[in-house]
Amino acid sequence: MSLRRRAAAAALITVATLAVGGPATAAAASTTGVTHEENPRVPEGAVWTEAYFPSADNSGVELHADVLRPAHLPSHARTPVILAVSSYFSHAGQTGPEGWTRTGPSSRFADFTSGTGLFARGYTYVMVDLRGFGGSTGCLDWVGPGEQADVKAAIQWAATRPWSTGKVGMYGKSYDAVTGLVGNNLRLPALKAVVAQEPVWDMYNYLFSNGVPRPNVTGTPNAYNGIATMAPLPDDTGRYQANAAYEQSHPECLADNLTNNNNPDPDSSYWRARNLAAQAKGTNTPLFVTQGFIENNTKPEDMQEFLDNHHGVERGWLGQWEHVRGNETNGQGQLLMGRAGFFDEVMRFYDRYLKGIRPAVHDPAYAVEDNTGAWRAQPTWPTPSSHTSAALADGQYVDDGTASTLAAPAGQEWDMEHYTDPAPPAAKGLAQAAAGSYFTWSTPVGSRLRITATPRITLHASTLGNVMVRLWDVAPDGTAVMFDENVALIERAGRVAFDLKSTDWTLEVGHQLGVQIGTIGSGSWRDTPSGNTIEITRARLNLALQNPRLDVPTQGDRSPFLDTYLRQYTRNLTDVGEGTFPLTLRHRP
Repeated sequence: MSLRRRAAAAALITVATLAVGGPATAAAASTTGVTHEENPRVPEGAVWTEAYFPSADNSGVELHADVLRPAHLPSHARTPVILAVSSYFSHAGQTGPEGWTRTGPSSRFADFTSGTGLFARGYTYVMVDLRGFGGSTGCLDWVGPGEQADVKAAIQWAATRPWSTGKVGMYGKSYDAVTGLVGNNLRLPALKAVVAQEPVWDMYNYLFSNGVPRPNVTGTPNAYNGIATMAPLPDDTGRYQANAAYEQSHPECLADNLTNNNNPDPDSSYWRARNLAAQAKGTNTPLFVTQGFIENNTKPEDMQEFLDNHHGVERGWLGQWEHVRGNETNGQGQLLMGRAGFFDEVMRFYDRYLKGIRPAVHDPAYAVEDNTGAWRAQPTWPTPSSHTSAALADGQYVDDGTASTLAAPAGQEWDMEHYTDPAPPAAKGLAQAAAGSYFTWSTPVGSRLRITATPRITLHASTLGNVMVRLWDVAPDGTAVMFDENVALIERAGRVAFDLKSTDWTLEVGHQLGVQIGTIGSGSWRDTPSGNTIEITRARLNLALQNPRLDVPTQGDRSPFLDTYLRQYTRNLTDVGEGTFPLTLRHRP
């Protein structure tokens, strides 16, 4: 690198990366930048520097950023910025030490920067550590006002650098997809586009379901405490090392993180501040999302509310996959989402909204895969053909929590990248008259129809306890797949209402919908059985139905995880009834 280039590169940061207690080592990013040739951890085609700036809440929190600029451009060249804000960008590793022998920028999204040719295309990429993680100070504040202030500061900082065009896009999956949703909700003019893969739409739902804790209610904060206290690398700068040790002098950060989010009340001020779906009302940042309907980690809960509240341009890939990225493949080379061209579509999206380049290729607003493995294009999601409110049979069950407790395996990680629900126990049959639940059946459907959007259950319960509602796709021979479920705490006798997960499930001709109501017979929650016999009356299931004959096909293959899910959740249901309510497609009134 020429002397002129190195001198000009000093403009890459606002606050110089100065060592605390000693000079920076050669392995760390200097104010003049480090190339791939100087440090192989730096992506090819990029120049790496580090920067520090304050959070936006005047708390004294100092945020750390790794900045990757295109190496072929002059240091003063203005480019759009792709920003990721996360807990996973520590130099030592994403969720734990990764065995690096020298410091360098996180490789978390190296697949993205290399797979898109991001630097050659003239984009700058910035990774910012949330408070308490990596090289940032402060106490963890799990997507709360503090972290939201961090996202605000990061967007504003990236937009006001001398090398920035002032146009910022956000990119992420899981936690850093959540911060993308936060960015949308902040309504900042500089943020022009968000790509959010498999986010959590309302943070409450990651730890609780309608008052019932999930098994990770303590495991998740413990996991993030572990990430926050990961040791820096020996050749990190003194300033980075000092910031990374923040929790050592502030042990209350770790203690508070273990207790702050253990409130089961979704209406508490703590959880209202973290309800991203509700906060999205009236926002309009162009948004590209992915969501697996059968996700076993960040589930499709409150997705529809977020998308309904969001009024801007939307792109979406929705389908039958697990917690994966749009470009990810398995050992056989199969795309785990089943659809090709993710990075190409993402870059058309960014080019359109950060550079003003109108794409030559038309991408559907939404590409959706249902449980048959078929893909269709839609102008939005959902697009129901009609709605129905099914009256369910009265019944009763014993809230004994049969097979409902399952401890986390020793050493299990519970952060958003790794948590999965325990696999259901194998079973050859499930009796309708089991004391822990009862069923209501639809009549067999006369034509193919799809249950889409977000089912909602209302019922009246005779006493306190817990309730689980499951939906089953039942073939004429009794073979059934459980495709949707949710639970709630019954805190008082009377009316109970709650949403199930969003879904997109097609019933074939002759199939029935089975609705199971009963105790929480699943290891996916940490419920406290009441032992009460609970009588259920006046139950209704509200469904949105879609006519598959109106589908507009689009490219995409069957997601590999769909068959895994079917193996896990297929059962034989005995004593299937003839049905008490119809499922019929009707025109919307």
